Amino acid sequence: MGGGRKLCRGCRRQVSVLAGTIFQGTHLPLATWFRAMWYLTSQKGGVSALGLQRVLGLGSYRTAWAMLQKLRAAMVRPGREQLRGTVEVDETFWGGAEQGVAGRLTVTKALIIVAAEENGAGIGRIRMQRIPDQTRASLHGFIGRSVAKGSTVRTDGWSAYLGLEGYVHLPEIQKRSGDHLLPRVHRVASLFKRWVLGTHQGAISHNHLDSYLDEFTFRFNRRTSRSRGKLFFRLAQQAVMVPPKPYTALIRPQQVDVG
Repeated sequence: MGGGRKLCRGCRRQVSVLAGTIFQGTHLPLATWFRAMWYLTSQKGGVSALGLQRVLGLGSYRTAWAMLQKLRAAMVRPGREQLRGTVEVDETFWGGAEQGVAGRLTVTKALIIVAAEENGAGIGRIRMQRIPDQTRASLHGFIGRSVAKGSTVRTDGWSAYLGLEGYVHLPEIQKRSGDHLLPRVHRVASLFKRWVLGTHQGAISHNHLDSYLDEFTFRFNRRTSRSRGKLFFRLAQQAVMVPPKPYTALIRPQQVDVG
């Protein structure tokens, strides 16, 4: 059938070929979406909504922002493989300086947990996620979702990491000032913050932080690819695998996963 619709043999109803994808309900031509995906994946440092609006000639900033948010959702492949081998795990904060707090305490900052595979002296694949707190439930929950059982997990000596089941846990204790523990996750956290400040001038809200973590993870895990076309293909492939993201869901504050 024409008009981008197919006829269901079972119920004899017309079904859009875009149904069940992130493109569901869009009023933009697919060619515009493909241009957006190409621009997004061809820019090594990523793009801002304002930049996308200018390049595509979109009528509103809101449209460009919504497109990017939907494409970021497609950067997380359903059922993606967990990290394996030896994996470093640690937390970091995102936000401005706070007065009267120290150590792991925070009032207004967002808490991000990072996992990074060891690849010799380098870094393999990564996972990043915002969590509500540094309790055992939050930390163990993230590790269980992100790291395959049987792997070796390196953490600092924070007590909430203790009791990991199904893993070889190697807590590291900082004995002297200046010791550099868990260098891979600290490197990843530093690169993420530099990327946000460079591409987005730091102007991202805590409510939508997970979307930017997903994009950074997608880019980092494919950083060695020499083909921009392959990144475009992968994003297009995943865009039809993830469920629809209506605008009302995009502007709703993202829930922080506890465990």
